[in-house]
Amino acid sequence: MYITITPQKLGGTYSQGSADFVGYLEKENEGLEQRDMEHFFNQFGDEISAEEVVKEIDGNTAKLKKKEPKFYSITVSPSKYELRKLQNGSRDLKIYTRELMKDYVSSFNREIHGRPITIDDIKYYAKIEHQRTFKGTDFQIKENQPYASKILQLKTDIRNIQEVLAEGNIKKMEKEIAKLERQAPHQQNGKRIVQGMPKDGNQSHIHIIVSRKDASNSISLSPGSKHKASEVEMHGKKVKRGFDRDTFFAKAEKTFDKTFGYKRNYAETYKAKKTFVKNPNLYFSALMKLPANEKALAFKMITKTGLPVIPSIPVSQAQIALRVFKRLRRGAEIAIKSSSIGI
Repeated sequence: MYITITPQKLGGTYSQGSADFVGYLEKENEGLEQRDMEHFFNQFGDEISAEEVVKEIDGNTAKLKKKEPKFYSITVSPSKYELRKLQNGSRDLKIYTRELMKDYVSSFNREIHGRPITIDDIKYYAKIEHQRTFKGTDFQIKENQPYASKILQLKTDIRNIQEVLAEGNIKKMEKEIAKLERQAPHQQNGKRIVQGMPKDGNQSHIHIIVSRKDASNSISLSPGSKHKASEVEMHGKKVKRGFDRDTFFAKAEKTFDKTFGYKRNYAETYKAKKTFVKNPNLYFSALMKLPANEKALAFKMITKTGLPVIPSIPVSQAQIALRVFKRLRRGAEIAIKSSSIGI
């Protein structure tokens, strides 16, 4: 499970409202028949229009300053192993979203009128998407970039020769391009992975837009407010406030497992990722202590999905192994710090 929580982007060319973001989430519906579209939904309704989402989110921003985010975006991306457990992708992901948002509200250490906040106290809208494309930030694109740069230069040279601006052997250059296309380390269906290429396989995921203000438009509920860093004194006692991200992420996994009868391997838990960041030796030790069948599955998941582990690389390539390890750890640290589960 990979979950990110991102505040509304503000400043520069970004809009103060939610229309641009909501419009972005509508992109998969372009050109589809009504029956094939995925619509916005929330805890209590389905087939909610984009116009209503914008109206409700933008109309729920009382007393928020211009530089404060008016909403947060939550992206929930189940792994291919988790997606296989679903019987009906869209229906099951809607069920999970509604349970997940109960976990979300219960992770706030806030009260409204003397009672804990509930799902009725937040305003959110969600949408299921089934496609993903490779982005410039994906490691496949980054590691293919040296080959992409050489290919682009060769194509430019060929064009210059064709326009009689330079001299050279076009056939030789075309052979070099074909060779570079094959040598690029990351391929999909026999083709070099490039930015914008659709990703193969089941790519279903959930986008959630949740208002910064509660449903009554009177209280601010920010998942960016760290639980441990926010303490206030109430009735003579120090009380932790804010949003407990660790609790939310742990509950997100447990809710999925309970809802769909999923048996989660240690290697795909949020706890394992945190252990990897804080104490890699303890992480590897825990992996090795797993029962044989679970250990085999763990290493299969690690190999296929890039979960944090030192790859099995010959000693002669120790420097490469170290670079890969550092990349994995850096990615794990960023995932934890940015309020995300990178599994």
